[in-house]
Amino acid sequence: MAVIRPFKALRPTKDLAEKVAALPYDVMNSDEAREMTKNNPYSFLHVDKAEIDLEKGIDLYDKKVYEKARENLYKMADEGIFIEDETPRLYIYRQIMNGRMQTGVVACTSIDDYMNNIIKKHEHTRADKEQDRINHVDYCDANTGPIFLTYKAVDEIENIVSKWTQKEPVYNFISEDGISHIVWIVECSKDIEKLCELFKNVNYLYIADGHHRAASAVKVGQLRRKQNPNYTGEEEFNFFLSVIFPDKDLYIMDYNRVVKDLNGLSHEEYMLKVSEKFEISLYEGKGPYKPSERHTYGMYLNGKWYKLSAKEGTYNPEDPVDRLDVSILQNNLLSSILGIEDPRTDKRIDFVGGIRGLEELQKRVDEGMSVAFSMYPTTIKDLMDIADAGEVMPPKSTWFEPKLRSGLFIHKLK
Repeated sequence: MAVIRPFKALRPTKDLAEKVAALPYDVMNSDEAREMTKNNPYSFLHVDKAEIDLEKGIDLYDKKVYEKARENLYKMADEGIFIEDETPRLYIYRQIMNGRMQTGVVACTSIDDYMNNIIKKHEHTRADKEQDRINHVDYCDANTGPIFLTYKAVDEIENIVSKWTQKEPVYNFISEDGISHIVWIVECSKDIEKLCELFKNVNYLYIADGHHRAASAVKVGQLRRKQNPNYTGEEEFNFFLSVIFPDKDLYIMDYNRVVKDLNGLSHEEYMLKVSEKFEISLYEGKGPYKPSERHTYGMYLNGKWYKLSAKEGTYNPEDPVDRLDVSILQNNLLSSILGIEDPRTDKRIDFVGGIRGLEELQKRVDEGMSVAFSMYPTTIKDLMDIADAGEVMPPKSTWFEPKLRSGLFIHKLK
């Protein structure tokens, strides 16, 4: 039984929404954020990456960064860039990318559901990244970045959402990357109540993207509970900002790998070792090789593309983690042949999101890396199966597009 509830969003005025809306804080570095905002004082990156308004080189975890985030957020509110809805509402957020549409309900979800595993996870989090967002949420006294959740689609929920998307949206703009962003406000109390009731029949929500933001929001909520021992459970700090999409709407892109060297092996030695676990064939088509089915890979080496197919017996088809393509490649090649034991920390491997195209892999190898691998995308079913089994995915298993924009909805904790 998943709990959702309406909230009074702090959100940009209609005429400034396009300028405020920003990519998530963790998809660019500070220099890139400075460049992106140099002609845009309204960008939400002034809140989510507030170091851009401080001296270059400042420690990203310095107290001054979080103080600046808070200052910028409430200054924007004071200046009328943001308005706050007078009554709690739900919202609908639609994104359109290359003609493909995903439409989610914007609501607050429960920190208790997270702790009780009604909201399921599939990734480990890092303590330093968690602490950064804990500080950010705590100083801002708000959830500034939404958590990207999914659920197994329910027709009745879809019907209500569809009804509201026939109405006039409050926001409708195309961001600089060509993605449409459309938002509706669900103002009818009966429909709000009905949606909340329908989600009570949803057994589980799944984190698609935003594990660090979710964990941090929950820990701030737990901290506030300690500070307020007589809390009732209804206070805003017991809930966090989410956008909840039906599974059928979502699209996971390939998340590809490129490796610096062959671990001291000659080309011939390397190919011989790879052939023990994979069938290898030279790809003679045009351009890079893009896998079209599970357990197949493209490999770019010495100016040529090859197709790899995992041999039977090299993975356990009954194990939801072991049968993942990223696991098969990691266990049977990256670790055992190339010596990359921990892809989280090994500097010899890099990861390239599918949004950048397979030509980027080819370019990286042609410019000095040794070998690249194109992947078949992980599926939403894979993600749910692993979360249901209480397991975690290997690092860099999923790349969701489009990314949710920050700044369109802010949830204040009091």
